[in-house]
Amino acid sequence: MKAKRIKVGIKSAKEALDDFVKAGEAIERGQKAKKQEGLFFESIEGFRKALTPKRIELLHIIRERHPESIQELARLADRDMRAVVTDISILERYGLVDMKRKKDGRKLSTPIVDYDTIDIKIAV
Repeated sequence: MKAKRIKVGIKSAKEALDDFVKAGEAIERGQKAKKQEGLFFESIEGFRKALTPKRIELLHIIRERHPESIQELARLADRDMRAVVTDISILERYGLVDMKRKKDGRKLSTPIVDYDTIDIKIAV
């Protein structure tokens, strides 16, 4: 069973901006900026809004049914195409969906989920 590991952290907007400034200062001094991996939200509620039940359902459908396009995914989920496009773009931005883009006539994008579970580690 392949798992997707995600580190989730809570940071205020001020903390995120402070980290950005520190990274810029380090680069100006010729040093490497400290890389922070993971997803950061201002609150647990923000995280809950990002990983909604409908988005988790899309991940499951992609993993189990392997739709060839976003349009097919919307049909399988019995959801509005525009809502699915929005959800997939959010899931892609968070690294939970990979998109395989093809150009054969019209542009076709295939969503890919290559893991069985999501392991979430929450930094406090």
